[in-house]
Amino acid sequence: MRKKILITGATGLVGKQLVTFLQMRGHEVSILSTRQITIPGVKVFTWDVEKQTIAAGALNGIDTIIHLAGEGIAGKKWTAERKRQIIDSRVNSAKLLYDTIKATDAQVKTFVSASAVGYYGDRGEEILAEDSEPGKGFLADCCVQWEGAADEGLALGIRVVKIRIGLILSKDGGALAAMAKPIKWFVGAPLGSGKQWMPWIHLDDIVRLFTKAVESKAMVGAYNAAAPFPVTNKLLTKRIAWHLNRPVWPVHVPKAALKLMLGEMSILPLMSSNTVVQKVLDTGYLFKYVDLDEALKDALEVGG
Repeated sequence: MRKKILITGATGLVGKQLVTFLQMRGHEVSILSTRQITIPGVKVFTWDVEKQTIAAGALNGIDTIIHLAGEGIAGKKWTAERKRQIIDSRVNSAKLLYDTIKATDAQVKTFVSASAVGYYGDRGEEILAEDSEPGKGFLADCCVQWEGAADEGLALGIRVVKIRIGLILSKDGGALAAMAKPIKWFVGAPLGSGKQWMPWIHLDDIVRLFTKAVESKAMVGAYNAAAPFPVTNKLLTKRIAWHLNRPVWPVHVPKAALKLMLGEMSILPLMSSNTVVQKVLDTGYLFKYVDLDEALKDALEVGG
């Protein structure tokens, strides 16, 4: 059935491809943007989360919201002010959407929100399913508040889906580009112990999972969005290097060095999240990429 979908964060890594894919599926797409832009076949409405304002008519006829908006996690050092911005950009934007739904009596039936595997924090070898307890630290706290803001829709009778995204492999940038850069410059090495689990997923599968969440009324609650087979940081580093025809140094980058360079943000490459995705598989979703090498070959745009 054709949906009328409003997307926030539509100009980001996931959003750009998701807009195109949803249009290909026959859905009508509108977006919320902080500035007036032009996207073929898409209605663009402006909003200001800090001022809690949204353009009139943005929710007219909308039955589905996909909420991707939020300040970048890894863009700047985690000062107290930056951490506030990261959380507020996610929580207050959801609040604005729900306040507008109530104020305009908009007939929104589905709210699909991004989240992250950072919800679990650093858990070592522990197997992490969607009903596992949240972790500790800033990233886990952020995800808990993020998901809590999305769940406010439950009281309105809205179906809420939360997609806990892993490390996205994409040719368009993101975490993979950051990992590949030192390897390309012949200074690649595992980070920390190298044993930390890194749940990965190809961008194509993220886009298709969000689409399935929109189209399948049976999907409710949180879902780990990662390929069925997570890998360690050491293995991921080695496979990226192999595809780029570069060596990997036999030494590891010490945790202390990463903390010195990145501060509290060093948890991002050091965090171990051994997620399982049985809940996604139970929906009948078939991953396009389950093999890491196939995903890297496409994302790194290498031949062979």
